[in-house]
Amino acid sequence: MRLAGGPAAFSLVELIERAGASRRSAARMFPADEMARSTESTVRAILQALTTPRPAIAGLDFAWPLVMGIVNVTPDSFSDGNLFSQSQAAIDHARHLAEAGADILDIGGESTRPGADDVPEEEEARRVLPVVEGVRPLGLPVSIDTRKASVMRRAVAAGASIINDVSALQHDPGATAAVVETGAPVILMHAQGTPKTMQIDPRYDDVALDIFDVLARRIAEAEGAGIPRSRVIADPGIGFGKTHQHNLQLMAQLSLFHGLGVPLLLGASRKGFIGKVTGETEARSRVMGSVAAAMAGVQQGVQIVRVHDVRETVQSIAVWRRIIEADAAA
Repeated sequence: MRLAGGPAAFSLVELIERAGASRRSAARMFPADEMARSTESTVRAILQALTTPRPAIAGLDFAWPLVMGIVNVTPDSFSDGNLFSQSQAAIDHARHLAEAGADILDIGGESTRPGADDVPEEEEARRVLPVVEGVRPLGLPVSIDTRKASVMRRAVAAGASIINDVSALQHDPGATAAVVETGAPVILMHAQGTPKTMQIDPRYDDVALDIFDVLARRIAEAEGAGIPRSRVIADPGIGFGKTHQHNLQLMAQLSLFHGLGVPLLLGASRKGFIGKVTGETEARSRVMGSVAAAMAGVQQGVQIVRVHDVRETVQSIAVWRRIIEADAAA
C-alpha cells in the first residue's frame, strides 16, 4: 500500500501499545491487506491515516519529497550566523537556494539554537519582513519561522504563505488565533523546553511515542481552535530538547509519525547529532552527513526536508526518484 499517497510503500503495519510509561514490546505485525479487510474501526482509522494522500498545502504537491531551503536572517544561528543577517544578503541567498532547486523558502529572524536568547518582537520583524517582501519575485512559497503572533500576521501580510512555529503555537498565547485569522497553513514542531533550556538534561519515557503523543494533542488542539487538519504539517523536532541518542532513535522511527495523518517535515540539517556521529565540529562542514540524514527521512516517506545545503539534497532526491521510477517501470 502507498504511504500517504507518496512514492514509499509498505506491506506490514506494526501496532505498538503502551503499558504505563513504557512500550509494550509484544507489538503485533499485520499484513497491510489484512488490515484493509478489517471491520474494526480503530484498525481502519490507523490504515486511513497511513494511506490517505496528503492534500496540497500552499500550492505544494506532496507526491514526491520537497526541499525547504533555510534563510537565517540572524547574527547568531548555529550554522550560518551573521552570514545573511543583512536583508540584501539574505535575499541574495534565497535566490541562490531557488536556483539550486528549493521548493520552499523558510525565513527566520530568531535563532533557536540551544542556549539562544529570545529576540524582541520588533527586532525580529525588522529582520524578516524586508526579506519576505524581497523574495516574492522568486515565486516560491515562503514559510515564516517564528514563535510570535504579531510577526506571523505581519509576515503573512508581506507575502509568507506558511507559518513555521518551533513551539507548536505554545510560546505566544496569541499564536493560535494568528494562524486562524491569517488562514495560513502551520508547521507544528515538537520541542521540550525553550531554546534557552531545552538541552538541559532532556528526558523521555519513550522518545518516539512521547513525541507522537504530544504532536497528536497539539494537532487536535489546533483543530479544536479552528485550524483544519488539512492545513497542518508536523515536525518531530530533531535537536530540540533531545540528546544524541534521542535524535538517532527518532531518525530510526520517523515512519511512526505518518500515523498522525498529516505531512511530515524533517529538519536535521547540520545539527549536533551529525557532528557526534562524524566527529565534524564545524556545522558548515556537515554537508554529507546532512544529506544522509535527509535521505533517511525521504526513504521513510517524509514529505519535506528542511536543509541548508539545497543543491546537494536536490541532487540526491533526484537520483533516488529516478531509481524508484525505473524500478516501477521494470
